[in-house]
Amino acid sequence: MSNIPAVFLDWAGTVVDHGSVAPVKALEDIFAEAGVPVERPLVRRYMGLAKKDHIRKILEEPEVAAEWLAAHGASPDESDVVRLYAKFEPQMMELLAGYAEVITGAADTIDILRGRGIKIAGTTGYTRPMLERLERLAAEQGYRTDKSLVPEDVGAGRPYPWMIFKLAIDLRIYPLSACVKIGDTESDIEEGRNAGMWTIGLTRSGNSVGLTEVEWHALAAGDQTQLLAIAAEEFKAAGAHYTAESIAHVLPLLGEIDSRIAAGEQPR
Repeated sequence: MSNIPAVFLDWAGTVVDHGSVAPVKALEDIFAEAGVPVERPLVRRYMGLAKKDHIRKILEEPEVAAEWLAAHGASPDESDVVRLYAKFEPQMMELLAGYAEVITGAADTIDILRGRGIKIAGTTGYTRPMLERLERLAAEQGYRTDKSLVPEDVGAGRPYPWMIFKLAIDLRIYPLSACVKIGDTESDIEEGRNAGMWTIGLTRSGNSVGLTEVEWHALAAGDQTQLLAIAAEEFKAAGAHYTAESIAHVLPLLGEIDSRIAAGEQPR
């Protein structure tokens, strides 16, 4: 049996939707519809946050606020956040089915972890209806968690660790210092660190690279190497203990963490 009682996994960009494309497209669509197109790198800057927080952060960007003022005659305020969010959720529900493919190796990796007695918990920036639909689609492909939570379940999303704490209570997981958070955004790493956990950032499959599996495999080897290095540096700066290309590459790292826990180490 493992010294790791549980692994906490993000959803999009970590176990489904290679490149975390669906939420980016939905956000681009609603801002374009509002007459203020937003560049993809800016949208990706706040990935991992609860989606209302994500919209709020985009509107706070000086260039977006200026364009909003020019287009609407007033600076963006909380009522605009509410209106955009009301359009975001149905747009995401429409897109989910097309971006719910389980990332290669995810189901097999989880089966191995369960065989070692490790519980599988999930956190996300999605809403409850989005997550429930995603869970059904993922289960059809052989992936499921023991339990997953969304920000509305606990009153706030990342970087706060409340979803992790609630899951720990519900699934009887202890100690968190022996658990691992795996995700594809800097806010995932912050969430895990704030909960006192080991953290692994996923470079290839997630937000930093931002490509589907087909797009990734079409890249030249040199371009792949450069993108992975950039993503790894971003995670290092965010405080990640380790990085891996995808969920299919985490088993050796979890083995190393297990050994460090056995030796009495705690995440620092």
